[in-house]
Amino acid sequence: MSKIVLVGAGSLQFGTGMLGDIFQSPTIRSAEIVLHDINEAAALRMLSLAETYCHDNNLSVALSVEMNRARALRKADFVVISIEVGDRFALWDIDWKLPQQYGIHQIYGENGGPGGLFHALRIIPPILDICRTIIDVAPEATVFNYSNPMSRICTTVHRAFPALNFIGMCHEIASLERHLPPLLGCARDEIHYRAGGLNHFSVMTDVTYVKSGADAYPDVRARAPAYFSALPGYSEILQASRRTGASIETEGWMDVDLSELKTVRPWSDRRLFARILEDFGYLPITNDSHFGEYLPWAHDYADHQGIVDFYTYYRHILGTLPAHIQNRLTERAVPIIEGLLGERTYEEAAVNIPNRNLINDLPPWIVVEVPARINGNGVQGIGVKVPDGIRGLLTNQIGVHNLTAEAVLKKSRDLAIQALLVDPVVACARAIPELLDHVIAEQRPWLDYLA
Repeated sequence: MSKIVLVGAGSLQFGTGMLGDIFQSPTIRSAEIVLHDINEAAALRMLSLAETYCHDNNLSVALSVEMNRARALRKADFVVISIEVGDRFALWDIDWKLPQQYGIHQIYGENGGPGGLFHALRIIPPILDICRTIIDVAPEATVFNYSNPMSRICTTVHRAFPALNFIGMCHEIASLERHLPPLLGCARDEIHYRAGGLNHFSVMTDVTYVKSGADAYPDVRARAPAYFSALPGYSEILQASRRTGASIETEGWMDVDLSELKTVRPWSDRRLFARILEDFGYLPITNDSHFGEYLPWAHDYADHQGIVDFYTYYRHILGTLPAHIQNRLTERAVPIIEGLLGERTYEEAAVNIPNRNLINDLPPWIVVEVPARINGNGVQGIGVKVPDGIRGLLTNQIGVHNLTAEAVLKKSRDLAIQALLVDPVVACARAIPELLDHVIAEQRPWLDYLA
């Protein structure tokens, strides 16, 4: 019997989602499931929800809460990590808005730019601690990470623990996939596509019609402006939620019905997206808030209202969604586990793994987001042909990721300053040391190791 450990299981969004994924799989739900969280009350609440669900659905599942990390992880076959530290949104506000006060035009503050660095400096150390324990008590485990900033976390973990089987998972690929059938006018199984880049900073590299093998990208380019320019975004979703009092779950792989949202601002959430499509000829897999974090000129084009409304809605939905487990697949870790256990061989749309010749012009140590072949032999990344222009944008992140990892591993304020100074989003230098010291002071104790 396999052992699966959920680290951060007390989170209502992560815990209920992952348990629902596990329970809908006849293969995986026979495993031993261990819930681990630093918040015992939250972990016990999740256990109660899980036990109630299993009772109501006549499932016999081995469930437990273990607060001691080493005991929880001992002899684990699979570990799924989704954690944050401190007051998530209060710290996120600092990541995003404080750099703006110092003259840096970052449009968001989660994964790229200075905000992405501060987030990384704060969350990577506890994830390294978790991985150190896994190396000690379950060195053969496959570890799935859902925490952000994904590519910086994964790059640093692989540098610290090169032998650890550590895979980054993100559902943003669904932001592209769910649109391809209506855009191309055919069923999902009649379309084959691939995408690649860095997490939240990648594009669809190719797309074909399965039956004929014909290139579908010309049709995508021709139809995308009319389709995406009229698509509701988070501003419309936020207004509808305020009007009706209902929340719409917009993440993961489920279908989202936005047909009730009739009034749409042109290119809502996608004004920068539109520029990438027009100037580079390729579809980003995600919206302005994420893709634009990596670009120094994103501030000129991004839909700022959409970004703020997305953040507002995201804060709201996390606090109002009902805490219940549903019998449906929302994330992709469980299908990968099924594949690793030999249940099937298939192509997964997006995993975050070390580059190793998967994308040209990027070093082998940087973690990229690419498709992968999944089977009993493991997760084998599939190389993609990222177009020259997009590859040029990706190479601007090499120094940022390298210095982020080194700043964490060497506990170096000086290297953190350098990570800011090589970031293409940073266009001013004089106040950078002051900005970093300000953030360190505001985010105690998480950044004390840099003081």
